[in-house]
Amino acid sequence: MTVARAAALGALLLVVAVVAIVLLGGGGGQQYRLIFQTAGQLVRGNDVQIGGRRIGNVDEIELTDDNLAAVTITVDEPYAPLHEGTTAEIRLASLSSVANRYISLSPGPNNAPELSDGATLGVEDTTTVVDLDQLFNTLDERTRRGLQEVFKGGATQYAGKEREVSEAAKYFSPALSATTRLVREMSRDDRILEDAIVSTARVLASVSERRTELTQMVGSLNAMFGAIADQNENFSQALAEAPGTLKEANTTFRDVRAALDDLDPLVAASKPATVDLDRFFREFRPLVDAAVPTFEDLSAFVNTPGPGNDATDLVRMQPRLQQVGSPSFRNSVRAMRMGQPVVDFLRPYTPELVGWLQSTGQAAANYDANGHYVRALPIFGAFRYVQGADGSQTLQPVSPDQRFAGQRGDALRRCPGSGSQARPDGSNPWDAPGGDCDPSDLPPGP
Repeated sequence: MTVARAAALGALLLVVAVVAIVLLGGGGGQQYRLIFQTAGQLVRGNDVQIGGRRIGNVDEIELTDDNLAAVTITVDEPYAPLHEGTTAEIRLASLSSVANRYISLSPGPNNAPELSDGATLGVEDTTTVVDLDQLFNTLDERTRRGLQEVFKGGATQYAGKEREVSEAAKYFSPALSATTRLVREMSRDDRILEDAIVSTARVLASVSERRTELTQMVGSLNAMFGAIADQNENFSQALAEAPGTLKEANTTFRDVRAALDDLDPLVAASKPATVDLDRFFREFRPLVDAAVPTFEDLSAFVNTPGPGNDATDLVRMQPRLQQVGSPSFRNSVRAMRMGQPVVDFLRPYTPELVGWLQSTGQAAANYDANGHYVRALPIFGAFRYVQGADGSQTLQPVSPDQRFAGQRGDALRRCPGSGSQARPDGSNPWDAPGGDCDPSDLPPGP
């Protein structure tokens, strides 16, 4: 056997050994047990990802003794073993199906101790996915009702146009994909994007510089074709005007030709995005036509001519209204809070107050804290009779400081209803909140 044949045989054996190791040795990996509050509709076979890259899968989902979800996962090499500090979170790739759930791992630092095969991450290191129903439950009743009205309005708008909307939606995703490819292609090389922007700027600049000529050309063409359409005998006049029009158009077309040359890179880069765009717009037109009344009404609501009669003016007035109203509301709230004790004190004596106002102070109410009926009516006169030595009586004024002599107002502190027998339902006497009466101050007798 020659040296060359021996070397070839050795190389062949080495290749066979490498293939056997790759095919029979397996990819390795380690299993870990993750404890979640809830499995969030995970299923066996769901992905385990790090940074959006699949590095394993879900093996088993079990229920622990304390009603938690125990999820067993396999992490492939070279991402295993994991390190302490690793956290796990259940995420949604989309809302289309439960199979779009996956577990996202945030690995711990490499200098941290390694997690052994079969290690467990507790609920303090895991995060459960938030379902859409949980999100809706956080909204208050008014917000949920408004969201329902939005969906109802959308249903009303597209009622009877389901087929058109479905056909248009088929081409919406390809259009977005084509636009994404265009942007990605243009962004891949900064020079292409720069050339496209420069070319567009040149085209617009050239058109802007020749706007006068373009206007004159369009006007001349309009006059020419109008004359041809109106009367055949004016055709000679149109032909007479044609040389001037063509002369003006010649200069414009020459400049436009240069602009179109600069536009060629942009057009070439845009072709992949325009393949399905024509059919998309044809299918999308019925939806746009149906939406025109909606946008017309919205325009009238936002910007109706005239001052102070549309949503724009209302929004403009809000800052001033807030500046004026905030101090007023703040002071009103403070005044009501300070007046609450006064209201609480006066509320039990409402019958007395109303009776006094109705009779202008001539009689008190027929029911108050002193008894079922008032038995005395105080009169504070400004004069008194004085008997003279001859037996005659004269009317003499009483000084103001003597008019209330002998009167007391603190003898009793009975509560409303305490002058009558207590009712079986316990409605009297009534010790009102904030009052100053004494429920134990009761008249004698049964």
